[in-house]
Amino acid sequence: MTTHAYAECLKAMYSMRRFGIILGLSTISNILAGLGNPQQTFSAIHIAGTNGKGSVASSLATILQKAGYRVGLYTSPHLIRFNERICINGTPISDDAVVASWEAVKSVHVGEREPTFFEFSTAMAFHEFSRQQVDWAVIETGMGGRMDATNVLEPKVCVITNISLEHKTYLGNTIKAITGEKAGIIKPGIPVVTGVGQKAAKAVIETEAIRQSAPLFLKGRDFRVRRSNNGRFSYAGIDHWWSGLQTGLLGKHQVDNAALALAVSELLMRNDENLLKDHIQYGLEQARWPGRLEVVSQNPIVILDGAHNLMAARQLGRYLQDTLAGRRVTMVAGILDDKPYEAILKDLVAPCARLIITQAKIDRSLPPETLEAAARPLVSEVEIITDVGTAVRHAINTSGPDDAICVAGSLYVVGEAKAELEKSADSLYPI
Repeated sequence: MTTHAYAECLKAMYSMRRFGIILGLSTISNILAGLGNPQQTFSAIHIAGTNGKGSVASSLATILQKAGYRVGLYTSPHLIRFNERICINGTPISDDAVVASWEAVKSVHVGEREPTFFEFSTAMAFHEFSRQQVDWAVIETGMGGRMDATNVLEPKVCVITNISLEHKTYLGNTIKAITGEKAGIIKPGIPVVTGVGQKAAKAVIETEAIRQSAPLFLKGRDFRVRRSNNGRFSYAGIDHWWSGLQTGLLGKHQVDNAALALAVSELLMRNDENLLKDHIQYGLEQARWPGRLEVVSQNPIVILDGAHNLMAARQLGRYLQDTLAGRRVTMVAGILDDKPYEAILKDLVAPCARLIITQAKIDRSLPPETLEAAARPLVSEVEIITDVGTAVRHAINTSGPDDAICVAGSLYVVGEAKAELEKSADSLYPI
């Protein structure tokens, strides 16, 4: 397969974004039927929620792989290359596989409208997972759940991580309405694991689970975690009590995400004698999720974290305050225009001495001048460097070895920063 074919394939994929976001299942169902319904050839775990979907998905995929299974992982968005969205046993699919799956989906599409980018990429993922004969696929929703293109699955377990206000144009203006959309992944008789905390959200999920006769397992009621001072934690679960656990993902909130992965693992253990505690423990420790509290360099420390909504920004702000006390911290940030940027900025810059405002190469990026006006009252040093790569390099070159730099505010910004840093492999010191 030529490089040209891959480039033309991606050009065609990205041109589909002009169709925007269209929620519904008829188009994806038609495509998959034309492909022979590949989603029916593997066991699946389906994950919805506001934050933590990728962390839970990555942990579960790693656990299942450690147990000896061939595992597909479908997530979005990607950071640098489209291939990252479709992984098998922890490795993004090849350029040849991207082109082949694109051509397969393109050859069968029939319908009243053109598919969206997400519908097409979802069909590509399911086709490739079937072609490569995965045993399990861990699938993250794109937006919402009920009318999300991934909701054609018949999973073994459903997961709803947490709920906050997001995508209000598409999902609703209240926690109750948004939860109703995400609870739409619940299927008749299929177990549901959730970490939602709000009473309104719990009530919606409980009602839907009862309606679907789906066993429901709530964090805080059916399983719990307790953190230790040494960075490890204990888990009091559905069937088991485990201590001395640790996740490879940074941040206190990752223990809560790990609890969901553990609860799902327990449910799988009930019918799977091959899945053992050692696989679960080792899988948690080995889990990695790029662009989310990812330390990519030392001296100065460089941290990449999407922090693309208010909940994530608060978690990042707390992490920086807890772990980087005493260091001079520079924040490199760009935010998209559908986000509550003033509130996000307040949390991001709270632990920082300097802010460099930047702008991802996507038409939904907020103008730097808009962010500057909001940032001036919050932090003493503010600069604008519109190119993300240049902004990151400037931050590094003007920081001391004991300082810290964090790139945040958008996964698109993080992706561009990661691409810039990876141009020089010698600059990277993953830990």
